[in-house]
Amino acid sequence: MPDILHAVPRVIPGELPLLPIRDVVVFPSMVLPLAVGRERSIKALEAAMAGAHLVFLLTQKRTQADDPQAQDLYSIGTVCEVLQMVKMPDGTMKILVEGVQRAELKEFLHLADKNYVQASINPIIEESARDVEIEAYMRQSVQLFDQYVKLNGRIPLEVLNSLPTITDPSKLADTLASHLMLKTPDKQKLLETVGVKTRFEKVVEVLGGEIEILNVERRIQSRVRTQIEKSQKEYYLTEQMKAIQKELRQKDDFTKEVAELKVKIKDAKMTKEAQEAAEKECERLEKMMPYSPEATVVRTYLDWMVSLPWSVRTKDDLEIKAAEKVLNDEHFGLEKPKERILEYLSVLKLVKKIKGPILCFVGPPGVGKTSLARSVANSLGRNFVRMPLGGVRDEAEIRGHRRTYIGSLPGRILQSMRKSKSKNPVFLLDEIDKMGSDWRGDPTAALLEVLDPEQNGNFADHYLDVGFDLSEVLFITTANTLFTIPPTLQDRLEIIRFAGYTETEKVAIAKGFIIPKQVKEHGLAQDQFKLGDSELRVLIREYTREAGVRSLERHVAKICRKTARAVADNPEGKLPVLDEKTVRKFLGIPEYHRENRVQNDVGVVTGLAWTEHGGELLTIEVTSMKGKGKLTLTGKLGDVMQESAQAAVSYVRSISKKLSVKSNFFQENDFHIHVPEGAVPKDGPSAGIALGTAVASLCSGKPVKKDLAMTGEITLRGNVLPIGGLKEKVLAAHREGVKTVLFPDSNNKDLEEIPSEVLNAVKMIPVKTMDQILKHALGI
Repeated sequence: MPDILHAVPRVIPGELPLLPIRDVVVFPSMVLPLAVGRERSIKALEAAMAGAHLVFLLTQKRTQADDPQAQDLYSIGTVCEVLQMVKMPDGTMKILVEGVQRAELKEFLHLADKNYVQASINPIIEESARDVEIEAYMRQSVQLFDQYVKLNGRIPLEVLNSLPTITDPSKLADTLASHLMLKTPDKQKLLETVGVKTRFEKVVEVLGGEIEILNVERRIQSRVRTQIEKSQKEYYLTEQMKAIQKELRQKDDFTKEVAELKVKIKDAKMTKEAQEAAEKECERLEKMMPYSPEATVVRTYLDWMVSLPWSVRTKDDLEIKAAEKVLNDEHFGLEKPKERILEYLSVLKLVKKIKGPILCFVGPPGVGKTSLARSVANSLGRNFVRMPLGGVRDEAEIRGHRRTYIGSLPGRILQSMRKSKSKNPVFLLDEIDKMGSDWRGDPTAALLEVLDPEQNGNFADHYLDVGFDLSEVLFITTANTLFTIPPTLQDRLEIIRFAGYTETEKVAIAKGFIIPKQVKEHGLAQDQFKLGDSELRVLIREYTREAGVRSLERHVAKICRKTARAVADNPEGKLPVLDEKTVRKFLGIPEYHRENRVQNDVGVVTGLAWTEHGGELLTIEVTSMKGKGKLTLTGKLGDVMQESAQAAVSYVRSISKKLSVKSNFFQENDFHIHVPEGAVPKDGPSAGIALGTAVASLCSGKPVKKDLAMTGEITLRGNVLPIGGLKEKVLAAHREGVKTVLFPDSNNKDLEEIPSEVLNAVKMIPVKTMDQILKHALGI
């Protein structure tokens, strides 16, 4: 048993062992057990026990400090007498202390040889005289504390019963303060309050505030308890009512809803797997509370299951001539895509059912990819649904979210199938090249199953968790470029390329489609708006430069608005004649000047480039200045194009004798190759022969022939390798007034795709070597 140490009146020394404590404030006359574990604290206790059994307790400001210094401790604490001390088996100590008197820390004394801290203190002495005001404070504080104890419920009643026996005002104030449920800083403020009257004021203020808070808490608890009892009562009555209705064989709304779902499941004619899953969920729903969250989740799932077109399909219109007429009426040109659609119809007519092909329309914007897909649906008599994929980065957008997530839904594939209301729609996946991927998954990988005819007969959506047949869907995808589509996805696509339109085709499209549409949308009569071929050609040449017809349509709409304004201002007056002068007046200053595009000269060559917006002309400039043979490349060129430039320079150096160039010309001059429009990134090998021709022109001093453009990859031996996108490049050359195009001999096969009117206007010269190119371009 531990020794019991009795306190005897004594004078408090000026120095005492210091014992820092955490998360507790000790008041005078307060008896408190403490656990001591820090080595310095144990040494301090041993020193105290060897002396007067007194120790100075200071509360830490920072509880996490294991070796607190003076700045980590409050300056005022309590001198305590150690009444009891027990040494535990793990080396720690448990002590019982009683507060004796307040004291202020004067100095922090480290005793290195004894491994504990000695504190120099100044005891705080208070007057304990009682007057009328003190007596009033004592009575009020005891009354408030009585209310506080009854509301709090965590303070023993013995404390309340012991208060009448305390006659010393200071002791009463400290006793009340020690039993308040306050935070450590707030209790420390009460300890630091010197003066009995001031301390009583603070105690009364704190008690009043705490009582108010406890009253609010009790009201809240009472309100919550009432609500819970009400909910339990409603549940009990609801269950009783259901039991009564069951006895009377009456069905409530929830039962009717479940019965309706069962009928819908049967009428949906799902697959066996899907029907079993739906019926199982329906049985679960019957056993649930109607308004429980889980019932809502199951009800939503069943709504999706019964609303999908499991067996609903539209009847295909397999009249080939009629389908061909629909395609021709809605689109001008585009012979290859139309031919492929008619082939599909022909096979479908013979075999009745085939696996849907996955067509991919690739071409620049505005050439009719999306609108042709809609026309395919019209020609087949099928429903049409479009799903834009631009910016999609989450795999769950395709496959759906699992039902464990709040607010989960099927993926956009099945959402679109629900909108289509048939099992065999024409399904357009628009802008498939604009998808991305991040930490949420790769949606292009999820599309592999959707777009594979061998797998999509049992497409598994994470939300439904059963297979859905997509094999009868005619999928059509669109893209501006194939570079951003993964090869594994490309392998599942049947690529159909859309090149740009020629000027003649644009005139025909404007007259047959764009003008009638815009005239109708702007409320004009056919006789109020007439644009002839010459006016349309002015519009195309001077105000648009594109592969498609979107900009053309915008400019026609602008002319329609100007005409509508004239009609509205003067309904009975004479309308403006839409000749070339009026067109220029309505549209403003021409945006493009064809004569400025081809500027061949010494060291300047026009190349041809392919972009996802169609073909473009590429001006290449080379200049030289005195130097040491340094080569500078500018114009935001990619790595491949920079390597082509270096190969071109090396080739020209190898034939310098043939060009009659001085032997030291390359050693004494620096060369600068620049491709204008420096803010636009450029890359690819197809500008190789143009780069070589520009350098050869500069070295020989001979200008490049006017109205000539070229495309092809160059080798160090001067051979010309094939390139892609010849049709788009030639259309761009024709659009800009180029008369002659030099192209790789290996691309002769691509001439079949170029319209005859373009081939008649542009002289196409196939070349195999740079010698042939220099002969045609420079006359060497």
